[in-house]
Amino acid sequence: MKYGISKSTNLSFEKVLSKVKDELNKEGFSIVTTIDVKDMMKKKLNLDFDNYTILGACNPPFAYQILEMKKEFGLFLPFNIVVYQDGSNMVVSAFDPMIAAKLAKESEIIAVAKEMKTRLERVINAI
Repeated sequence: MKYGISKSTNLSFEKVLSKVKDELNKEGFSIVTTIDVKDMMKKKLNLDFDNYTILGACNPPFAYQILEMKKEFGLFLPFNIVVYQDGSNMVVSAFDPMIAAKLAKESEIIAVAKEMKTRLERVINAI
């Protein structure tokens, strides 16, 4: 099963991370969390790990719409976007909001999820 919208690139890790943040901003998303997995693994487990960052992105108007319809859908917020090293390439992948929407089955939630997916696809395609 595919969970996200992904793209591989030969850009540097730092360049991909910066571009993802810029593109998310253009689509109305704010970064509410940033987890540097490489740093966390080193500090907590003393393990070396590849470059891997998880961004928690939130689009406030859409989050409000979803939470007004079904407060429990906060479990799926913020949307996670990961940037990681895979060999010599970098991968950027965003959680597909349609996966969560299919659980709800309400047409209003599905409509919002479709718009979110469209925006996230534009972010990924711009990398």
